[in-house]
Amino acid sequence: MVLSKTASESDVSVHSTFASRYVRSSLPRFKMPDNSIPKEAAYQIINDELMLDGNPRLNLASFVTTWMEPECDKLMMAAINKNYVDMDEYPVTTELQNRCVNMIAHLFNAPLGDSETAVGVGTVGSSEAIMLAGLAFKRKWQNRRKAEGKPCDKPNIVTGANVQVCWEKFANYFEVELKEVKLREGYYVMDPVKAVELVDENTICVAAILGSTLNGEFEDVKLLNDLLIEKNKQTGWDTPIHVDAASGGFIAPFIYPELEWDFRLPLVKSINVSGHKYGLVYAGIGWVIWRNKEDLPDELIFHINYLGADQPTFTLNFSKGSSQVIAQYYQLIRLGYEGYQNVMENCRENALVLKQGLEKTGRFNIVSKDNGVPLVAFSLKDNSCHSEFEVSDMLRRFGWIVPAYTMPADAQHVTVLRVVIREDFSRTLAERLVIDITKVLQELDTLPSKISAKISGEDGKLKNGMVVKKTAMETQREITDAWKKFVMARKNQIC
Repeated sequence: MVLSKTASESDVSVHSTFASRYVRSSLPRFKMPDNSIPKEAAYQIINDELMLDGNPRLNLASFVTTWMEPECDKLMMAAINKNYVDMDEYPVTTELQNRCVNMIAHLFNAPLGDSETAVGVGTVGSSEAIMLAGLAFKRKWQNRRKAEGKPCDKPNIVTGANVQVCWEKFANYFEVELKEVKLREGYYVMDPVKAVELVDENTICVAAILGSTLNGEFEDVKLLNDLLIEKNKQTGWDTPIHVDAASGGFIAPFIYPELEWDFRLPLVKSINVSGHKYGLVYAGIGWVIWRNKEDLPDELIFHINYLGADQPTFTLNFSKGSSQVIAQYYQLIRLGYEGYQNVMENCRENALVLKQGLEKTGRFNIVSKDNGVPLVAFSLKDNSCHSEFEVSDMLRRFGWIVPAYTMPADAQHVTVLRVVIREDFSRTLAERLVIDITKVLQELDTLPSKISAKISGEDGKLKNGMVVKKTAMETQREITDAWKKFVMARKNQIC
């Protein structure tokens, strides 16, 4: 089922000025037209509407790659009509995927012998990769519990409250209880100590995040591994770790090579990474790698032969394009270790330029860490008159798309803005963004507070018949809620 909301309720037709030389009558907006139209008209109608989309290069909300070299673009267009699942018909494409899996497995220090091949698969993104890894953990846990004669109907998974929504989807879709470690102000990642405290005999795995979506911070996988080893010894359990390295998997090996977060840690059994983030490929490619064959139950792998030969498959979907797989292989051999290192170091340096520029304004607190995903998360020191949501909204006038959002439980009262630094975000753009943010702040200073106007009559509450002034925390939460409703009311949402 597709959940959608129409952008226009008042007009049921699509019009195009330039296409009128081919088509005089308007087209129905939500129904297929009865008659064909010239290809030029179809192109012009769609092109006219797409002009109103934001500029992907200025979309600083997204981690997803928005620029690749023309040579790679050519390879992708040449393969756009290849269905990856037809492995017997496109054996070279299959070979390129296998090469990518092995390259990434070695990058993550998988314990492979000289002639041993890695265990992994390409996916449409980290969401599918996480679903597959989660299913493997659930099935292994169920098999072990059945062998021990114990119930296996109440699996759970331990994560931080900062996890991406795909983990909530996995828990919901595959009936696994999600046990979240709550956050607190100043500490916006999963606390390993609290995570291990939540582990019980029904825990299929603990999920650690290498690069939090909220502030880019790497969670301490090494400490989690050490604490979990100790708890497993005490209890006799065998609780493993999955590392969600969607953002950080192509960063840490190149600029933090000494950091232990991957298969060097014995309890890390699987890792996912997004090729379309810092793997530097356009949207549509992710990877999941298992430590060894024993960590992927055989019963989850299906074998088909109706495409020409016996083919093993372990994916949630079936058909998918080959272009992104080919593009990932291009980037791996084109850049090599040196090239990826140069790109990631440059991103980190540009993030530092932006951070320093924001600090010089004297108006922001920096929430992100220097070591982690190259992004800058920041909040207003004083948001009593104007909020981060208002700054985000006004920056759109300059073309910038900078998201504002609240932190998860128990830090909902904290609101931040976030700028993701990608390969195509230059130092010049960073300096320009600081200038535009300064202009926004100066303009806001001249405007009356919209927030104050909204809640001026509600700045107190009754207690025993007397008006008691609200605390700063209560006021801030009201401000945040008011602006969340204001911003969401202005957005057209399509799922």
